[in-house]
Amino acid sequence: MDSSNGPLPRVLAGPGGPAADVLAELPGADLTTLQLEVARRRAAKLRGPDVLRRYRADRFTTPAPLPFEVLRRVEDALLSAAPPEFERVTLSPVTPLGTHSTVAGLSQHRVVPTGRGTEVAADPTNGLALEAAVRRTGSSPVRLTTVQRVVRAQPPGPGLFAHFSLFAAVTAGRDRGSLAFEREHLVEHARFLTTAVRAAGARAAGFEVTTLDSRFADFAASVQDALPDVEVSDASDRAIGRDYYFGLCFTVTADFGTGPVPVGDGGFTPWTARLLGNAKERLLVSGIGVDRVASLLNAPS
Repeated sequence: MDSSNGPLPRVLAGPGGPAADVLAELPGADLTTLQLEVARRRAAKLRGPDVLRRYRADRFTTPAPLPFEVLRRVEDALLSAAPPEFERVTLSPVTPLGTHSTVAGLSQHRVVPTGRGTEVAADPTNGLALEAAVRRTGSSPVRLTTVQRVVRAQPPGPGLFAHFSLFAAVTAGRDRGSLAFEREHLVEHARFLTTAVRAAGARAAGFEVTTLDSRFADFAASVQDALPDVEVSDASDRAIGRDYYFGLCFTVTADFGTGPVPVGDGGFTPWTARLLGNAKERLLVSGIGVDRVASLLNAPS
């Protein structure tokens, strides 16, 4: 057999070749039909031992390394700390295709797509932003929170898992002028996030603020005035998140006995403004890594 014909000259010249061009332009229903048929044929060739072998080896399918009871205890502590104004919602494990890349700017290669025009949730703040946009009417803010197990196709490494749980909260509202929305809700998130990590078992919680726009320069002082028992500090050298947030972002730290370590972050984003096509919409998002906190609690003393 002529080797130049298989496997179809490297699947028609690789990811950027004509095969991808043709498939990308297929109508959604046609592409879904094709993907489902391919999946059906591939699954039909598998037997029980094949599935078990994949389950054992695939980092996307193996269980979390942390004890269930510890994870659940952290989830309950974090959710219990959210003020009653935040409605608890149960998000779907999938979101519309393009949610993470179009809305939040996350690389599509870090997201696991499905065969039905959706993608597996990689960040609950993105799903909460969609729900907040649906609920946004009038001048009253929308406050939502959840815990979600997410999947992220990130390279494996220390502390980087293929699936993990995140506690997340968002506040969506309308610009009130003079950064009044931003100041009020930053303090609100800072208060319950630092309360949450202490409720989960931390001896102390910190709040590191990175100013991305000079108009937000005094926000850290506002947070410190409102939360005198929390160490609020400046993190002007922070590199991660500068292209993700705008105006201001922050890191939540927790001390479980060995010094403060980052366990969560957040900031202001333009996501609901993009979704609703309205530049006056404002959104503050925040999150804490459940597995991160659980691993610190579960670490040998």
